Amino acid sequence: MVGLTGAGKTSLTAAFSRMPDAQGKIFIDDIDINSINIQSAREALAVIPQIPFLFNGTLRQNLDPGHNFCDTQIWMVLEQVQLKDLLEKRLDKGDLLHLVVTENGANFSAGERQLICMARLLLRETKIIILDEATANIDYQTDQIIQNVIRNELQDQTVVTIAHRLDTVLDYDKIMVMESGKIVEFDSPNSLLQRKDSYFSRMFYLAGYIQK
Repeated sequence: MVGLTGAGKTSLTAAFSRMPDAQGKIFIDDIDINSINIQSAREALAVIPQIPFLFNGTLRQNLDPGHNFCDTQIWMVLEQVQLKDLLEKRLDKGDLLHLVVTENGANFSAGERQLICMARLLLRETKIIILDEATANIDYQTDQIIQNVIRNELQDQTVVTIAHRLDTVLDYDKIMVMESGKIVEFDSPNSLLQRKDSYFSRMFYLAGYIQK
């Protein structure tokens, strides 16, 4: 897992999605993504942005718009992200999978919308996942659910998290710090924190996470 923090980082999502093709090279599993079909490249990628995308329809349709999965598989991912218990408390009766989702998921909280998106990517088993400030506007409890899903359910995927909330990337494999669109640091969280003059260490100190 790779966490990114700092300024000038949001263009990374566009680069991975090839919107447009990035200047330079991006290799995933030793494959230059510019060398493969653009549709195939995008199908291997899932992005959860700060403002999640949901559309009018049922919960099931939002999770599985292509009708590729059975109800059992859908129930499983709902339980993995703890949405089953959260949403069943709101239902007087009826099937949770047929719960209506209004435009942009307006009848759900910000945290519930992000959990629906997490359930959707778990269902697809996408190999490359980008969380683009996905936890910026949600409560602490939902943030913890998402972090637990990342740790426990996405161990076989490549997860890139773009974040200003520094504590969300502390247990990632690598941290990339960017400044004005350029990489200024790339190392493990522990290595960066041990260097008192590192950008990452200074950001932690200024945010009040550690004592210097």
